[in-house]
Amino acid sequence: MKGRLLAISGSPHKNGATGEMLDYAMRIAEQHGYVVDYINLYEKNIAYCKGCRACIQLHNCVVKDDIQEIATLLKECNIIILAAPVYWANVPAIVKNMFDRLLGVMMEETRTFPKPRLSNKQKYILFTACNTPAPFSILFGQSTGAIRGMREVFRTSGMKYGGSCVWTGNNKTIFPKYIERKIEKLFEKQTKKGR
Repeated sequence: MKGRLLAISGSPHKNGATGEMLDYAMRIAEQHGYVVDYINLYEKNIAYCKGCRACIQLHNCVVKDDIQEIATLLKECNIIILAAPVYWANVPAIVKNMFDRLLGVMMEETRTFPKPRLSNKQKYILFTACNTPAPFSILFGQSTGAIRGMREVFRTSGMKYGGSCVWTGNNKTIFPKYIERKIEKLFEKQTKKGR
């Protein structure tokens, strides 16, 4: 067994582009020997962050709902894959809310820069999809905006970047071969580097 992989879907469409990418990645991960835990944020009860900041001292949110399950899996995983579509050059609100609720799990405040609370032996992989075709998705900051936002959260947590995959354009009916190859290469890269 290679370790544990946490796959999080931040899309309301199970069969959409990000869902297809995540499904394919989970199959590849299992072939590489990972035990996969799957979370669909739209099926979870996650209240909005109240801004009480108690999590900074407690290392966990005081509001009891499904965020505790996500926090536990996040701490235990070797790799996390977050798949979220592009909404206004960023992630959907449900993903941002998850990040807000995981504040004390992922970082500690200091007088200067935030201190990571997760391990630099853990890696994160990001998937996104947007209707804007390439290269305009990059030129106008659509897909890059979502990736940048997700990277900042995980970078602050201390985890290491394992790569990303972006599906652009509004033709989402056929799973492209280049996406398959990209996902396979991401796992080959993780296997070569180890956990």
